[in-house]
Amino acid sequence: MNTSYLRSFQIGFIAGMRAMSAPALLSHRLSQTIPVEHPQTLLHYLAQPTTARVFKALAGGEIVGDKLPSAPNRTSPPQFLGRIVMGSTCGAVVSEVEGQQVPVGAILGGLGAVAGTLLFFNLRRWLDHDLGLPDTIGALVEDALVAGGGLAVVNGINPVARLA
Repeated sequence: MNTSYLRSFQIGFIAGMRAMSAPALLSHRLSQTIPVEHPQTLLHYLAQPTTARVFKALAGGEIVGDKLPSAPNRTSPPQFLGRIVMGSTCGAVVSEVEGQQVPVGAILGGLGAVAGTLLFFNLRRWLDHDLGLPDTIGALVEDALVAGGGLAVVNGINPVARLA
């Protein structure tokens, strides 16, 4: 598997952990790397600084909302589907930017989102129910992993697509 497809899976995995953090991190990286003055495609819009700011605000809201007792379960159908869509979209964008096959990146991003969603749902449930740790501790650890892991993934992107 080439590194572009691995990054597609990894950004999908991040979306499985925090659905809005993956596009926020990706859009930030693209806006710093390949800004486009006149957007024409999804990739162009993701490379806009304004888009990056909007996704960052959404990601911040998601991080805060995750700590609330009323937060929906990430495996409920709407939440799960949203994570898969974000993972697939971000995986496709990574593949496009790196000059690889977009459908393969989308599939791998979606699979990464499924893996991230299920792994961290079960990990946090285990920490809370079996070990007795407050869920907030698991959530904060997950936030740190999203930030560190997500930055590592997007900073590894090597854009080859000419967007202008």
